[in-house]
This record gives sequence, C-alpha cells and structure tokens, in this order.
Amino acid sequence: MIRDLWAFESEARKSGYLLIAGIDEAGRGPLAGPVVSAAVVLPETFSIGDVDDSKKLTPKKRADLFPRIQEAALAVGVGIVDVETIDRINILQAALLSMAKAVGNLAIQPDYLLIDGPFQIPLDLPQNTLPKGDSLSISIAAASIIAKVTRDRMMVDFDRTYPEYGFSKHKGYPTKAHRAAIRKLGCSPIHRKTFKGVKEYLTE
Repeated sequence: MIRDLWAFESEARKSGYLLIAGIDEAGRGPLAGPVVSAAVVLPETFSIGDVDDSKKLTPKKRADLFPRIQEAALAVGVGIVDVETIDRINILQAALLSMAKAVGNLAIQPDYLLIDGPFQIPLDLPQNTLPKGDSLSISIAAASIIAKVTRDRMMVDFDRTYPEYGFSKHKGYPTKAHRAAIRKLGCSPIHRKTFKGVKEYLTE
C-alpha cells in the first residue's frame, strides 16, 4: 500500500486551514544534551520525494535533505530546551515546550498544527496529534529531519568540549560505550541528572 503523506495536510486544507505546520522533536531518549524540536510549514507545491521519518534515513540522506527542506519550506522554526530545564520540569514537558518554541520561532504564524505523538502542545491553535506522525505526514517528516540534524550537530559541537564521552558518535543516547564513559568519568555538565543511568553517578 502506498502511503499518502499529504493526507492530513489535505484534510486540514479542506477544513479551511492554509498554513499547516508539522512539528516533531529529537532527543527525548538520550542521557545528555538538549531536546530539540522543529516546526515546518510546507507549500502545496513541495516535491522533494525522499522526505520521510528521519529514523528511516541515513545520516548522509538527512544531511542532504536538511538544506533542501529549509530552502523549499515557507517557514522553518527550531525550539531548543536545555538540560537544566529538562531536569527541572521533566523530559515530556521539556519536549512539549521545545515544540511550542519551534512554532513561536516560525517566520509566519501557522493556523493549524500537526504534531508527532499523542500530546498537544501549550499553544492556542487548532492541533491534531498523530502518534508515529513522522511516518504519516510530510510536514512532520520534514520537521523530524530538521530537528534530528540540528540536534546531532549540537552534540558534535559538545563532543569538542567533552571529547572523552564520545558525543559525536552516540549523540548522548545510552549506548554501551556511553554508559561505560559515565561509570568511569562521572557526569558532564550536559548530562541529564534526573535520568536513570546518570543520577547514580552524581558526585555532588
């Protein structure tokens, strides 16, 4: 069966909405680093055929699509929530906050939101929540690529500051090597101190 990645956008347009933003986040699962969301408003003429859920794409393909999406989109917004905030309000609330920030950073105001996952975000706009939305909506898929590439690049930058943890390889996710580094070295300033796998090794 061929997926229609435009189905939810088309339904929204039939209801009278014109500027539809797809929203997704990257970085809920890692032990370190920020959570990053993107909001993308695509034109109806958008025709980049390789856009899909970022998890299904290779890093090379994501990097190739990143500037093409930015160039073709009507607007792209990114929202970033840091580790301190994640530890203070919890990762779910931080992810929803980053999504709201991404919408707020759009150059044009959308009139309808398509959101990856089951939770609405704290904005007074019509919203449709779509579990596995990055595989169902072209706008959310585009947002997933922007969010993933943006966060991965941030983690590569963090690797230059904290090279002993290997952030450029695992991007903060709980790999065997990352867990071993935490056990050996303790926690860096960008580790999430409320997360299991980190809090056990706090020295403060």
